[in-house]
Amino acid sequence: MRDIRLLAEPFAPYALVDDFTQAHPGLGGACTFVGKVRGEEGVEALELTHYEPLTLPGMENLADRAFARFDLMGLIMVHRVGLMRPGEPIVCVCAAARHRRAAFEATDFCMDHLKSAAWFWKREKRATVNGGEWRWIEPRDEDHADLARWSDEGTVARKNSPV
Repeated sequence: MRDIRLLAEPFAPYALVDDFTQAHPGLGGACTFVGKVRGEEGVEALELTHYEPLTLPGMENLADRAFARFDLMGLIMVHRVGLMRPGEPIVCVCAAARHRRAAFEATDFCMDHLKSAAWFWKREKRATVNGGEWRWIEPRDEDHADLARWSDEGTVARKNSPV
């Protein structure tokens, strides 16, 4: 089962995950990551824009790569676009697998790609910066380093790994 979506409205990630895990009898584990808009340091809002002709097809391709690389039973990848407020979910990635390592690694793989190599542009508005003006957010060096980990094809959780 695959659930790959872009949403312009708030969503309930744990309801998605509950339905998803119930649909996979026999799974050994599911690993879920939910990213939310931070409310610290005066963040008032976050806005994500994207290039529509590439975004959803790119997310589908990323899901294909995760299925090819890891022994998965299913994958959720839901990402918000538009204006969001502190505490609202931005992204939910949940991988279901027979073995925990594949679920952990697939979730990490997808998030590293969504964070640094995706089709989203992110800006935030902080009350304390530039008099409340919007500022663009770029991936950090750490985000690029996280993504670079996946450039080799070897991984503990590759298909048919018993770990």
